[in-house]
Amino acid sequence: MGDRTLPKTPGQTVGPFFAYGTEYPKMHQVVHPHSPGAIVLGGTVYDGAGAPIPDAMIEIWAPDTDGTISRARGAFRRDDHTYTGFGRSFTDDDGHFEFWTRDAGASGAAAPFYACIVYARGLPDKLHTRIYLPEDEAALAADPLLQTLSPEERATLVATRTAGGGLRHDIRLQGDGETVFLVF
Repeated sequence: MGDRTLPKTPGQTVGPFFAYGTEYPKMHQVVHPHSPGAIVLGGTVYDGAGAPIPDAMIEIWAPDTDGTISRARGAFRRDDHTYTGFGRSFTDDDGHFEFWTRDAGASGAAAPFYACIVYARGLPDKLHTRIYLPEDEAALAADPLLQTLSPEERATLVATRTAGGGLRHDIRLQGDGETVFLVF
C-alpha cells in the first residue's frame, strides 16, 4: 500500500428520521394527559429561512415540579402513572411538536427548565438547548446560564405560558431570533 494518503470522509448529517428504533408508544407523554398538573408543552421548529421543519425530532428531560429527579424505569414503557422526566416528539408536517408533561422543577442554582435536544435534517450533530419556565423573574435573573446572555438571546430560551396553562416555545435553528444552543 505504501505511503498513500486517503481523502477525508465527508461528515454525515442527522435525519430525515425514520420511526424504526426511535418511535415507541406514548413517547410524547412524560405524564399521562389526565394526571394532576399535566400541561402541554408545544411549539414549532423553524429553519434559517423561517420555514417549519416537518421532519425534526425533539427530546426533553426535566426534574418533576418539586425538583425530584426521576429514577423510575419506564422511559420506553409508559405505565400512565409514573413521571419519567423524559419525552420524545417528532414534528408534524407544519413543524409542530408537542409533549404532555408537568412544569419543570428547579434543580440546583438554575431556574426551572427542560433540557432539550433537537435532531433535524442537515444538522451535522444534535443541538442542545433549554426551555425555561417564564413565571419566576427572580430565578431567571439569577440563573447562571441566562446571566451570560443578552436580553435577545435570553428570550430565545424562555417559553410563553398559554391561556390554557400550557407552554409554547418555538425553536429557530438559524437566522433572526435563532435559539441559543449549548456546546457539549
